[in-house]
Formats: sequence, C-alpha cells, structure tokens
Amino acid sequence: MINIEIDGKPVSVPKGGTIMDGAKQLGVYIPHFCYHKKLSIAANCRMCLVQVEKAPKPLPACATPVMDGMKVFTHTEQAVTAQKGVMEFLLINHPLDCPICDQGGECQLQDLAVGYGASGSRYAEAKRVVANKNLGSLISTDMTRCIHCTRCVRFGQEIAGIMELGMAGRGEHVEILSFVGKTVDSELSGNMIDLCPVGALVSKPFRYSARTWELSRRKSISPHCGLGSNLIVQVKQNRVMRVLPRENEEVNECWLSDKDRFSYEGLNSDDRLTKPMIKRNGEWIECNWQDALAFLVTGLKKVKEKNGDKSIGALASPHSTLEELYLLQKLMRSMGSENIDHRLRQSDFRADSQLQGVPWLGVRLAQVSNLKSVLVIGSTLRKDHPLIAQRLRQAVKKGMQLNLVNPVDDDLLTKVANQIVVAPNAIVRSLAEILKAAIEVKGVECAVELKQMLSITGSSDTAHAIASSLANNNPAAIFLGNIAQHHPQYSDIHLLANTIAQVTGASFGFLGEAANSVGAYIAGAVPTGSVIDKTHPVELAGLNAAQMLISGSDSSKGSCQAFIFMNVEPEFDTYNPQQTLRTLRSAEFVVSLSSYKGNALQYADVLLPIAPFTETSGTFISTEGRIQSFNGVVSPLGDTRPAWKVLRVMGNLFDFDGFDYETSEQVYADIFSNGTATVDAYLNNNLGSLDIALNEVEEDSIQRIGEVPIYQADPIVRRAESLQLTSDAAEPLAWMSSDLLTKLNICAGDYVKIKQGDGEAQLRVACDNHLPDNCVRVAAAHPNTATLGAMFGEVLVEKL
Repeated sequence: MINIEIDGKPVSVPKGGTIMDGAKQLGVYIPHFCYHKKLSIAANCRMCLVQVEKAPKPLPACATPVMDGMKVFTHTEQAVTAQKGVMEFLLINHPLDCPICDQGGECQLQDLAVGYGASGSRYAEAKRVVANKNLGSLISTDMTRCIHCTRCVRFGQEIAGIMELGMAGRGEHVEILSFVGKTVDSELSGNMIDLCPVGALVSKPFRYSARTWELSRRKSISPHCGLGSNLIVQVKQNRVMRVLPRENEEVNECWLSDKDRFSYEGLNSDDRLTKPMIKRNGEWIECNWQDALAFLVTGLKKVKEKNGDKSIGALASPHSTLEELYLLQKLMRSMGSENIDHRLRQSDFRADSQLQGVPWLGVRLAQVSNLKSVLVIGSTLRKDHPLIAQRLRQAVKKGMQLNLVNPVDDDLLTKVANQIVVAPNAIVRSLAEILKAAIEVKGVECAVELKQMLSITGSSDTAHAIASSLANNNPAAIFLGNIAQHHPQYSDIHLLANTIAQVTGASFGFLGEAANSVGAYIAGAVPTGSVIDKTHPVELAGLNAAQMLISGSDSSKGSCQAFIFMNVEPEFDTYNPQQTLRTLRSAEFVVSLSSYKGNALQYADVLLPIAPFTETSGTFISTEGRIQSFNGVVSPLGDTRPAWKVLRVMGNLFDFDGFDYETSEQVYADIFSNGTATVDAYLNNNLGSLDIALNEVEEDSIQRIGEVPIYQADPIVRRAESLQLTSDAAEPLAWMSSDLLTKLNICAGDYVKIKQGDGEAQLRVACDNHLPDNCVRVAAAHPNTATLGAMFGEVLVEKL
C-alpha cells in the first residue's frame, strides 16, 4: 500500500493504483468523462486534471500512478482552471440541443458544464457537424454530440470481445464509426448507451418516448437467463418505458445483455391477453374471471372423472416465479396427479431417479472470474449466457484455459485452449475419451464397470489436453450448457461430466436456461414424490414432460388427456413441437395461463391472462442458487392477474386445503417451512449409478443440431420488436459444411426442404465449414421451424 494525501486527507492506495482510485476511496469527486472503473485507462478527455505537488503542470488523475508521499489538490485554482479550459474545448463543437436531446437530465457533460463551463462561448466560428451512423435497431446516433471519450470503443474490445466501433481521423475531424456497412451486433451492445456520457449513443426503442425526470425507478430481476440480472425498471403512467442495469458485482456487475435490456417492448405487445377467454361450441368468447374459472373447474373435473386423477398434467416455464411454480405443483398434487414438470426442452430423463440434489452452477458466479481452467459442454455460450460468457472472457485474459466440447464452433471472441467439435451423437464418446485421459493423467483407480466401458474408447490428443488442463489447473470447473441439457443422451453426458469433475478435482455444474431453473426444482415442479434435496429420497411418481406429451392415443404409455400450461407456448418451448401439437389437438381439455394469446387459440379451451414479471411479485432462484425476490413495478394490464393468485383461487374452487394465501410472501414462507434456512441444502449435481450407452456413430444419416436462438427463448423476448430486427433474430438458415453441400449437390443460397417426422420446413442454405460432417444446424423455437420434430435426431434434406 502506498500512502498519499488528497486535499489534505491521507489515504492508502494499492501499488499500481492511480490518484482517481485514492479519490474514490475518500469520496472526493474528480470530474471525468473517459474514465470508467471497468475499462482500461485512456486519459483522452483530460477532464480529470488535478494539481500534484512539485509537478510542473496539472496531471490526469485517472492515469497518474500514485507515489509514496504524493500530495494531490483537486480544487485549487490551477486544477479548476485546467478543468474549465478542457470543458471550454469540449463545448466548442458540441451542439446546443439539450432541449431535444434524449440524454438531457442524465448527461455528464450537461452536469459538469454547470460547474466548469462559462456562461458564453468565445468560439464564433462554424461548429463541426458529423453524419449519423446506422448502428442497427437498438442504438440511435447523434455523432455531432460525441466528445471522443472512446468508452464505446473500449467496451467493444475489452468487455464485448469484438471491436465493432473505432475512431478514425485526427484533430477536429476525428469520428467514432463502425466498419464499412456494418452495424453493432454484439449481444451486449446496449451497454454502450449506458457508457456514453453524452447523447451521442442513445436507445433507439426508448428515443423521444419520455424524459428521465418523468420516470419512476423501481427494482426488479430479469427472468430471461439463468443469471437473474438485477434491473432498474423505469415506468411512466403505468407503462414500462426503459430497463437499465442495477449494479451488483456478484451477479451482472454493471452490465446487461440486450435480451434483458430491450425485451420490455414485449410487455406492451399488441398480442397481450387482457381478458379471460373460453371456447364454447367451437367459438372463442371473452368473459369475466368467475365464468372462466367455473368453466375451467368443470372441464378438469370431467376429465378427472372420466380418465382418473393421473390424466391431468401441468407444464410450466422456468421463467415463472418460485411462488407460481409451487402453487401449480400443489394444485396438481391436491388433484391426485404428480404429472408436473418445468423441463420442457429436455428429452432424456433417465437421470431423474439418480439425482441427489438440485442441478446448479456448481460454483458461485463471482468465483468464475478466478477459475484457471473451464470445460464447457454443449453450449452456444455467447447467445445463451451473454454475461457468463463475458466473465469467462475476462478470466481468459488472466490466464484461464477455456476448453470446449460442442456440436458447433461459434466464435466466443476469446482464446480457446482446446476444443472438440463433433456431431451430437458423438458427444458422449468424446467425453468418455476425456474421462479415460483424466484417469491416466491423475493415475487413479476406477470402478470395474467404468473400466470395461472405457476399454472400447480411444483417447485423442485433444481429449488428453483437455483432461490435463482440468487436472493441472486449480480451481477448475465443468459446465453443461443448453445443448447438453436438451440432448437425447443428456443423462450420459451428465454422468460422464460429473465423473470427469470428480477425477480431476474440478467443480461441476449447469448453465441454467432461465432465471428460475434451480427454483423450479425447489418449488417441486418436477414429477417426484417430494421436493428434491439431499435429505429426501427421490421417488418417481408422475410423468415427466416428454411422457406427458406423447400422443393422447397412445394410452399405454400413460399420456395425459388434460393439460395446464403456465407461461408456455408449447409450439416453441418444447423439445418436439410436432409431437406436442399432435398431443394437444387430441387432448380433451387444455388450459393456458399466459400473458399472450399467441397460437393458443388453436389448441386451448381456456385462456387466463396472467401477469408477466413486471406486474407481479415473486422470487427467482438463479443458476448459482441465489434467492432474489422482487415486487411488481406496474399494475396488471386490463383484467390480468398474478398467476399465484389465479392458482390460489383455483385451489379454493376445488375445495383443497392450504390455499388461503393472501400475499406471495406467505407462499414463499410455506415453501421453506420445513426449516431449511438456505438453498444450499438442496444444491447437489451428483448422480448415482447409471448405465452409459456408447453407441456407434452412424456415418450416413444427417443429424439435426437444434439450438434455441437468443431472441426466441421465451414469450416476452419473442415479442420485443427491436430485438426481432437484429441480425441474431434473422430468419433461420440451414447451415451445413461444404462437404455436405457437395454430397447433396446443393449450393449456399439455395432453398431446401428439411423433413423430420411428419413435418417439413423450407429454408435457405448457408455454409459453415466448422460444423461436423453430416450435420445440419437448424434453429428451434422459431415459427419457420416449429413444424419440425425433435431438436436433435435424423432429418432428410431435399433440394427445391
């Protein structure tokens, strides 16, 4: 530590620290524009000039390293004169358009001009004008206002991982611009708006819609990814107008993904369901809540009497709150049915009987930055988990080794130490090779059954390198992504990854798909006899999501005749939408609790308008096991009601005990009424014994790789207009390697017919030579591909 003095106050600053660091410790404000605590030092705005004893001229506080005994003065005549001189130069070319600038009221330049600017300008010449740039559907530009702090440039290089903006020219001709003809397409691009200290970069969806002083600011939690990012939701006249990050170093730091930031547009969609609707004699009619609930109860009772208790199933999205999921499972179990699940895109449930706890991240999120080696299995990491990918990029800069086993080779915008890119049906064999190599590297003994299974497996150089990376770098971690969790051999992948972690000493966990992926287990939204935790045995009692959605005519497999959906659009949110819709069309009664009409009019019998996360209170338990509660920020739209209240009333109408809650806090208290003080008691990724199937990889069949696009992940995001105009939301293509294109006599740009099961889709072809042989990458959860079947499996490709 180095001792210095700022404005007569002593302070100790770590070696290598700057004057700005010391001033922040003391609470002394030094004006600045280009400095930001998360970005590198640029020192190009010069607004933070301060006087340093024995220095011949003022020095920039952000870039001047501290030295023992240094005395700094921030408000002396010399310092203030220097700061005022800088401000005068900044304002020479700056337009006087504060009354029409969206940044007005929250502009750093505006604030500092009050303290350091003159009442008039000595500059009489014509001001410089800079042409605006088209940066895409999310960021609007007024580049004449730019003061060239380069925060946006540094953010792209250092945080987003890609240089999408740069600075060209010299002197007063300098400009911030994108590469020729390019827009800003990073999944973190909206953070540039927050970083811009002036009105040069502003939110295009929010522009000209409200003034900052008209907005109420309310705290909330994002439901869109497993992180549970902390939000500030800004409201005007009971309408969400803008979403900004709420700083939390342990979760989202000071950043937000674009999905969290701009998805609020979907809350105000024209597709919002605002009144209950029931289908009578094939006709949809709007009605009041009493009639809708009476119709619902009568319909479910008829199915129950005709087909038995177990003929009713419930499927809920993990984007729902803890309280909603708990009451839904409580309602189902009160009916006598254990058919409840939230794992809508999961296809392999063999591991359920062996789970020893709730699958979670395996480490605290803040510890990810300190890992020395990471293996990510089956994940489109940047798009599924933008802020976790950002943390991993920062860790790689500090020396972490990033290893991948994946069916796709997306650019993670960082250095990758080792990677294995294989077809989906070869992932299990690749993990077996890594396990075999890890056992050799660590020199440990393994069970006889495991040794026999590994005896038929080779071990490539890359597999050995990944095993060595995990074994020789501590701490290390293994993460299963969304592709791995949706995989038809998910249980095998889970067990192998778990075993690799045990052999190498790495932690093991899951990159949760939604904000309540962990909370859904704890709420009991799984088909087991009890909530899963370390102290309770797991008893399989009900049907999982895949079993429930088997066609209703196949009663030998125990399919359901009535369904309750909550926050689910089954044609997009299930593993096999083709089979799902077939089942729903043959079902006797379907209830949809949703914020949107969507396509539910085609298959449902009752539509109940429930509140999205901004209109209700509740709790999310993130992928790291963090409990985060929130309140509604606006009143429910129309006749919309919070889902937990709807489920409570349904329980009352069925005359079930234990549905007398008056607040969501009472529901939360009931969930943890067994005396469990923390979520930690539930968290455990381990599996018991499970037979692993090392199938021979079929060389001839064409395999589908079906990932969920970033802006098709949930109903709210799907309706955010600005996000749907981005490059990430472009219509899906059929991606294939050039070898497969040659084999099929197809050229990039041609249209092909993809056949899977009873469905087909017509898509344009694109070439990606990083894909494995005999694989076609076709996105799921999209209207253009919803007619296809399972996200993974064999497909037929025909040229049109």
